Amino acid sequence: MDLLLNNRTCLVTGGSSGIGLATVAMLLAEGANVVTCARDLDRLNTALDALPGRDRAHAAACDVRDPAAVAALVQGGYERFGGLDGLVNNAGNSRMKARAETTLDDWRDEFDLKFSSVLNTVDAALPLLRKSDAASIVNISAVLARQPETKLVTTSAARAGLLNLSKSLSLELARDGIRVNSVALGLVDTGQWRHRYENSGYTGSFDEWEAEIAADRGIGLGRFGTADEVAFHIVGLLSPRSSYVTGTSIDVCGGVARYV
Repeated sequence: MDLLLNNRTCLVTGGSSGIGLATVAMLLAEGANVVTCARDLDRLNTALDALPGRDRAHAAACDVRDPAAVAALVQGGYERFGGLDGLVNNAGNSRMKARAETTLDDWRDEFDLKFSSVLNTVDAALPLLRKSDAASIVNISAVLARQPETKLVTTSAARAGLLNLSKSLSLELARDGIRVNSVALGLVDTGQWRHRYENSGYTGSFDEWEAEIAADRGIGLGRFGTADEVAFHIVGLLSPRSSYVTGTSIDVCGGVARYV
């Protein structure tokens, strides 16, 4: 199926690895132009150079918590491609700490990253998105937003706030024809789980270790997800074929979600 993304331009934050890189690759495969960023530009360029369609990808170093840096990123993409149709807010990570171990600075840092990364990019991108006839924003969230874990207390709370913000944005921007949706992740193997396996001292195979964790976490499909499986839904929401979908959240979690 043609997703109608050929010659459209999308911005993906955090594009040097994992879900961000998989999303960039899938967009390029659909014929889209891509603007992407990471804090380590050399690492980003190395990753992009391995992708077909690299000539349609504009890369820049950017800390998404810095409004000026984000504005420069958007401006650079505009100068290269002349417009913007989609935005994927992907930058961010998880903080593995229980509440008793968490400082106020941890809370401030977590909320700063989760909210600044979205608010800065949305504010910078809005003037261009308003000119598109099929504008779409996708915010990467997690099932933690509705199903918190005590060992990820700050991330769970921040994700819940981001899910709420995404809904508010979908209502605010609908009048401009801009759709806003979320993709909520479960356990996805983006490389960090391989590192944890290698450092775990587990004597069995990665597949066996993965299956044990999946069973312990209650993942119905019995395994971790892949970056490509997540990217498929992100790109689908960016597509003009999803033109009547806004204000929703799609779980990509293998059945781990226990809420209705």
